[in-house]
Amino acid sequence: MPKITKSTAKKSAVKKDPGRKVPVKVAKAPKTAKAARSAAIATPPTGADAMVVDRLFATVQSRRGADPASSHSARLLARGTHKIAQKFGEEAVECLIEAVAGNARELIGESADVLYHLVVMWVDAGIHPEDVWSELQRREGTSGIAEKASRPRDPLG
Repeated sequence: MPKITKSTAKKSAVKKDPGRKVPVKVAKAPKTAKAARSAAIATPPTGADAMVVDRLFATVQSRRGADPASSHSARLLARGTHKIAQKFGEEAVECLIEAVAGNARELIGESADVLYHLVVMWVDAGIHPEDVWSELQRREGTSGIAEKASRPRDPLG
């Protein structure tokens, strides 16, 4: 990890957005491992919480079997798994494009689209958010390298 100095922090403190400067907070590097772990724990912004995914899931689930003309979620669910997966993939690609372009505002919007289509996929597959939360919790504290090594090898390479 590159060392952050005052001069590099100032350079990275403002990202250019076509014709506008967007201020970005630059955090000081933690001095201890314990401080680094504490700094790595994300705190949701005021007014937003992870429960929004659970509420979205309940809404999308309630649209299953509804009139496709009445709801975008109902229309996607009626069109089936292939269409749902296609829409998720399209949104994921749009998200990647905005990330690579450095467009933070657009990345936020595309990220919301990805999460919405992921939730639609979960509903279609009969997966509940708590299933995913449990898997994340199972992996918590495990090295990503160790976790990946524990998976079955891909025969295609």
